[in-house]
Amino acid sequence: MKKAWEREYELFQNAKPVVLEEDEQGWLFSEQIEKMDDIFLKMKWKSNVPGSNAPERIIIAAIADMGSMGYDVSEAEKLIDEGLKYFEENDMVSLNRITWRIWNILNNAKPIEGHPSLYYRVYDSFDKYLEDIDPIIKDQSFDKNSERFLNQTYYGWLAQIVAGAVGTAVEGYTTKNIREAFGEVYDYVRKPNTYNDDITYEIAFLKALERKGKDLQPADIAEEWAALIPFAWSAEEWAIKNIKMGIYPPESGYLHNPYREWIGAQMRGAVCGMVAPNQPLLAAKLAYMDGIVSHYNNGVIGEIFNAVMTSLAYNLNDVREILDLTIHHYIPKNSEYYSVVNYALKICKENTDWESAWEIIIDKYKHYNWIHAYPNAAAEIVSLWFGNNDFDETIHICAMVGYDVDCNAAQIATILGIINQEKTLKEKWTEPIGDTLKTYIRANKTISIKELSKYTVELAKLLD
Repeated sequence: MKKAWEREYELFQNAKPVVLEEDEQGWLFSEQIEKMDDIFLKMKWKSNVPGSNAPERIIIAAIADMGSMGYDVSEAEKLIDEGLKYFEENDMVSLNRITWRIWNILNNAKPIEGHPSLYYRVYDSFDKYLEDIDPIIKDQSFDKNSERFLNQTYYGWLAQIVAGAVGTAVEGYTTKNIREAFGEVYDYVRKPNTYNDDITYEIAFLKALERKGKDLQPADIAEEWAALIPFAWSAEEWAIKNIKMGIYPPESGYLHNPYREWIGAQMRGAVCGMVAPNQPLLAAKLAYMDGIVSHYNNGVIGEIFNAVMTSLAYNLNDVREILDLTIHHYIPKNSEYYSVVNYALKICKENTDWESAWEIIIDKYKHYNWIHAYPNAAAEIVSLWFGNNDFDETIHICAMVGYDVDCNAAQIATILGIINQEKTLKEKWTEPIGDTLKTYIRANKTISIKELSKYTVELAKLLD
């Protein structure tokens, strides 16, 4: 085998000089690169969510999130107004300088002594997670060759895709503003489509599982992301940048990543439960491996939360029981995440309607960004508790509470699809979707939902 230096020396020795015309020299391409670079930079200061057009200022959100995790971001906060000024003036030179200065401040931010978030345990290994849970239901055998498993998985996927399409149109808004625009949401508010970044990452997970089977490792999932996904945002954007520089999990999930406790891992937990039916500990392990590609600590626990609930749904048929079991037996009690989901469940039990419960909960967590894992985990709990196994009412509540609706609705809808199967969805939901899932994944632009379900079932067998 030739050494690297030999290959390069050979190339150099064989290169023949040529005379290039001006338009052949390659310099004109630099203008296109500059335009694209400016677009992506400006998107950090002002952008709109695909699907719903909700406004975002992702760099300000990063500063806020680091502060919520207990880091001193006061120096970065001082630069916000200046950055907004450069943005409005289209001063790209100054906007570049101040943006990278802010990232540098965040990367080097120091913990605030006495901040309450720092009192909780950090779960930076799966073993630490296992130490602090009480798994009342251990992994049990499940007939993965049965028609029932295929049926549950199919309706789980179909419900997830439908609910994601409902939520994509209304994500990023408050209850009040959703109600003013659409009234009570009991149907698609526009013609639906299936484009959704949540499912993109779930399919990448399945592709990695297909390649590696029982030997699956976080690095395999990371490589599948970099191979299949051409564009990402917030936590996933930073993770893929890290991966492409050779920084693999777990470092890819937390290094330079202020969004590491946002919803990005939580939004893809269902697939881990689907390949581990009635195996909550296996589902949790798979979710941990997938989560650390782009997230850390509480962000990863968010993925475990949805994975375990989905796994339990294959053998339990009461969403309130599933919520109780998952929160009290599979979420570590020394985590900040537990303090959030336990509080949300407590408030649900103390109130008779979803809106009263939601007002109390969201007032407590209003300082978290609408894409953070915490308020969205609470939104899932409120929707499942008061939806009480009924798909239409659950999705109605989930749409009305707002926040990151597509992520929340898709994950909890999977649970309902698995439980209720063909009774889950009315024709008004399924007819516009049909059997086609459209994505922006390389080499997987169009996928049959029925074939995706069979594929998921076959991959689940690899884990036996």
